[in-house]
Amino acid sequence: MRQRGLAVLAAALLVVPLTPGAAQADPAHPFRDPSLPLETRVDDLVGRLTFDEKISLLHQYQPAIPRLGIEVFKAGTEALHGVAWSNDYRNNGAKVDATATVFPQAVGLASTWDPELINRVGSAVGDELRGFHRRDPVLWGLNTWAPVINPLRDPRWGRNEEGYSEDPLLTGAIATAYGRGLQGDDPDHLKTAPTLKHYAAYNNETKRDVTSSNVPQRVLNEYERKPFEIALNNDAATGVMASYNLINGRPATVDPDLAGIVRDWSDRRLFNVSDAWAPTNLTGSQQYFATQAEANAAILKAGLDSFTVNDTNAEPTTTAVKQALAQGLITEADIDESVGNALSIRFRLGEFDPDGGPHADISPSVIDSPAHRALARETAAEASVLLKNTGLLPLQAGGDVAVVGPLADKLYTDWYGGQLPYEVTVLDGIRERASSVTTAFGADRIALKDVATGRYVTGGSGPAGVVETTPTPAAQFDSVDWGDGVSTLRNVGNGKLLGYNWGPFVTVENNPTGWFVQQQFKLEEQSDGTYVLHYAGYETQESWFGANTYVTIGADGNLALGSPDAAGAARFTKEVLVDGVASAAATAKKARTAVVVVGTDPFVAGREVHDRTSTDLGARQEALIRAVRAANPNTVVVLQSSYPQTINWAQRHVPGILWTTHAGAETGHAVADVLYGDVNPSGRLTQTWYRSTAQLPDDLLEYDIIGSEQTYLYSDAKPLYAFGHGLSYTSFRYGVPRVRDGKVSVTVTNTGKRAGDEVVQLYTHQRSSRDATANKQLRGFQKVHLAAGHTKTVTFGLRPADLARWDQTRQRWVVETSVYDILLGPSSQDIRRREALAVRGETIPARDLAKETRAETFDAYAGVRLLDESKARGTVVGASKAGDWIAFRDAALRGGTTFTARAAGAGTVQIRLGSPTGRLLGTATVADTGGIYNYTTVTTSLARATGRQDVYLVPSPGLRLAAFHIR
Repeated sequence: MRQRGLAVLAAALLVVPLTPGAAQADPAHPFRDPSLPLETRVDDLVGRLTFDEKISLLHQYQPAIPRLGIEVFKAGTEALHGVAWSNDYRNNGAKVDATATVFPQAVGLASTWDPELINRVGSAVGDELRGFHRRDPVLWGLNTWAPVINPLRDPRWGRNEEGYSEDPLLTGAIATAYGRGLQGDDPDHLKTAPTLKHYAAYNNETKRDVTSSNVPQRVLNEYERKPFEIALNNDAATGVMASYNLINGRPATVDPDLAGIVRDWSDRRLFNVSDAWAPTNLTGSQQYFATQAEANAAILKAGLDSFTVNDTNAEPTTTAVKQALAQGLITEADIDESVGNALSIRFRLGEFDPDGGPHADISPSVIDSPAHRALARETAAEASVLLKNTGLLPLQAGGDVAVVGPLADKLYTDWYGGQLPYEVTVLDGIRERASSVTTAFGADRIALKDVATGRYVTGGSGPAGVVETTPTPAAQFDSVDWGDGVSTLRNVGNGKLLGYNWGPFVTVENNPTGWFVQQQFKLEEQSDGTYVLHYAGYETQESWFGANTYVTIGADGNLALGSPDAAGAARFTKEVLVDGVASAAATAKKARTAVVVVGTDPFVAGREVHDRTSTDLGARQEALIRAVRAANPNTVVVLQSSYPQTINWAQRHVPGILWTTHAGAETGHAVADVLYGDVNPSGRLTQTWYRSTAQLPDDLLEYDIIGSEQTYLYSDAKPLYAFGHGLSYTSFRYGVPRVRDGKVSVTVTNTGKRAGDEVVQLYTHQRSSRDATANKQLRGFQKVHLAAGHTKTVTFGLRPADLARWDQTRQRWVVETSVYDILLGPSSQDIRRREALAVRGETIPARDLAKETRAETFDAYAGVRLLDESKARGTVVGASKAGDWIAFRDAALRGGTTFTARAAGAGTVQIRLGSPTGRLLGTATVADTGGIYNYTTVTTSLARATGRQDVYLVPSPGLRLAAFHIR
C-alpha cells in the first residue's frame, strides 16, 4: 500500500505531506492483519494510540500518526450525483472542484424508479472517487457525504434537487441502490464510505440552525426516520450526518437517536459526523450550551464521532474535548468509542491492509471514461419524464426545428455537482437529428439608462458603472427571469454576468456561482415607469449584511449599494433592444416544429440556505411558452428544473411537455434520444406537482404532514401531476391481480406498437383505523421492460407486517385489523386494478390514562410546540399561546379523581372533556420550578368522569408538560 501510494504521487508530481517514518511502522501489529476480525483490529489500534492521538482523530481532518504508519484522513467528499468537490487539507480547507462525470441531479436519479440503474451510477461514482483518491489521497477522501435522503415534503425547500422523493419507501430504495453502488460489492471492504444526509426532519433553509422542526411521533417514525432506517437496514451506508436544525426543541447535533436507534438500524459499526460548523452553533446561534466543552461532550455522548468545524484547525475541538474530560463530562471510554467508530471505516476502506484492499488499484483512467459517459447518457434519458403528449412526440428525424429559450444552448450545474468535462446542450442534441435548426435565446436584451446622468450601465474589464452615452454592446444586458422575481444580467460585450463581488459591481463570472450567488437582481418597476435595481445576492439575507440592498450611483459613476429602499435608489429607464419573447416566437413560426427549453438555474431562486416562495416559472419564460405556442402549434416544451414547477397553462395548451433535471454533460443527447423516440420515456415523478403554491401550507416549517395533509399521502388537493406520473410512447394493460400468501401478482401487457418500460406501482389504502391514515401509500414498485405485444407477471411481496404504522398510544408499531385496498397502476392517481385484503391484526385499545402517559403521545393538537425534556433526551409539550391544547382520544375513564403531572416551568394545565373548551374537570397549578429543565410532580383533584371520552389538556404558556396520569 505504502509503495503504491508513493509511486502514484511521484507520477502525478504532487506535493503531499507524507508521513515521516511511516515505512518503519511495524507490519506485524495485529491491526495490520486483514485476517483478523474487524473489532479485533480496531481495538488493537485504539489501544496503541496515545490520548492526544486519539482525540486528534475526532476532527474532520484526522492527522497523520507517523510512528504507526497512519496517514492523513479527511472525512467528507461531496459525491451527490458524481464526484463534486472536496476541501484541501494543505490549503486551509480551500474548496477544490472535481471535473468528472456528472449524472442527473438526485431528484432526477430517483425519477428513473430504477434501483438497478442507480446502483450502477453509484458504482461509477465510487470508481471515480477512487480514481481521484489515487491521484491525491490527501485531498480526495473516501468518506462520501452522500446521499441526501430527507423526504421532499415541500418543493419550496431550497435543497429540493438534493433529495429523491416525497415518499419514504422510494427514497429509501434509491438511497440503498446508490449507497450500495458507492460501497461496492465486497462484503468486508468498502470502495467508498457513504454518509446519509441529514438526520433528520430537515426541509427548510431560512434560519435553519435556529428553527425547530415540530414533528409528532407518527410523522417522525413513519416519515422522517424511515428512509434512514431503510438504507441502514440494507447496509447501504456507513453512518449519518446530523442536520443543522433543531428537532422538537433539541439541536439535531445532539440528538440521542444518533447513539440509539440509528445505530440499532445497522449491524455494522457506524461513523456519524456533524455538519459544517454545527458544533459551534451549539454555543453560538443556538445558545444551547454555555461552553464548547459542554457542547463537545454532549456531541460525543449523543453519538457523533467527527467534528466538522474550524476548517482544518483541530485545536479548538481537541482543547474543548480535553476540558470536557477534565470536568468529568465524558470519560476516556466515550472518546475510545468514537475513535473506534472513525477508524472502523478506514479499516473497511482497506487503508491498513498490506495491499490496500480490493479497490486500491482503481486508477484515474475511470474518470469521465467512455463507459461512464454512456452511463450518464442512459441515466439522463431514463430520468426524463414525459408529462404530456397529444401525439406530437416522438418527433421524426429530419425536418426543420426551432430550438429556443434560455436553456436551449446552456447547461447548468449545482452546488453539489462537479464541473462538466464537456457539454452537449439540447440544441446540440437536436442538431444531430434535424435537417435544419434555428435558435433564439428567448431572453430580453435591455439597456439601463441612468435618469440622472443619461448614461448607460456599462460592463467590461473594470467596475460596472454608468459610462456609455449610447447602448453599445458593453452597455447591453441579456436578462433572464428565473422566478421569484429574480433575474440575471449577462453583459453582451464580454458575455459575463453582472455581479456584486463584494463591491464594486463587475461583469466577470460566466455563471451564477459562489456560496452567496452575487449575480442576482430584481428589476423593480416604479410608479413613474422607471426602474430600480434591487440586489438579491443571498448574503443580503444574512443578519450581518446591513440594510442597503438597492443600487445607487457613486461619485465615481460606479454602481454601488447605497440605499435600503427604492426611494433612495438610482432610477433607470429600461430600453428593450430585443424583445426575446417576440424574437423567439418569430423564429419558431418559420419552423415545422418548435422546442422551447425553459426552467431553472440551480444557483438562483433557491439553493442551500435559501428557500423559494413559490414554484412558478419565471414570468418571462412563461410568456415565452405562450408566444411560441401561439406562433407554432407543433410546440414541445422541455423543462429543465430542480423542483416541481407550476406550468398550468402549458399543460392545457402545449401538445408535448418533457421534464428533466439538470442532468449533466449528456443532457442534450438524452433529451434528443427521448424526443426522437430512440428511448421510450419511462421516468416517473417522485413528487406531487401542485397547481399553485396555495395548495401548500402557508408555513414551510409545517412538518406535520398528517395534520396539515401534505404530500400525495395525505393531500386531497387535485395536483397538476400526481406522484408517480409519467407517460410512454406505448400503452400497457393490467390484468386481474392475485393477492395470496404474502404476495401480490399482476400481469402487465404492452398493448402498443413499440417496446417500452412500465413502472408498476403498488399502493395500499387502509379502510378503517383508529387514526387518520394515508389516502394511498406506496408499498412497492418494479420497472419492467416489455416488447410490443408481450406480457409479464409482476410480483410484489406484501406481508401483514409491511402494513404496520406507528401507534402513538402505546409507542410501538402496530398492524390494525382492517380491510386494505390493494391498488395497482402506473401512478398514484392512475389506478388500473384494485383488490381487497382482509388483515387480522390488532384493535388499538382505549387509552388507559391511569398509566403514566407521555404528553407527546397526543392524538391531536393545536398550537403547542414539542420541546426538549432535557438537553440529553426526551420530548415534552409546551404551549405557544393561551388556548393551545393537546387531545387524548378514546380514553377509558374509570372515575379517577386525581390528576398527576410531571412538568417544568410555571403555569397551569386545564383538564377538559370533549373539546378544548368542554367540561372542566380540574386545573393543575405548577409553581415556578426555577428552570425549564427542573421538573416537579403536581397533583390536583378532578371531578369524576367515566366512560370512553376524549380528554383535552390545555397548558398555559411557560409550562413544559412531560407526563401525566388520571387515577
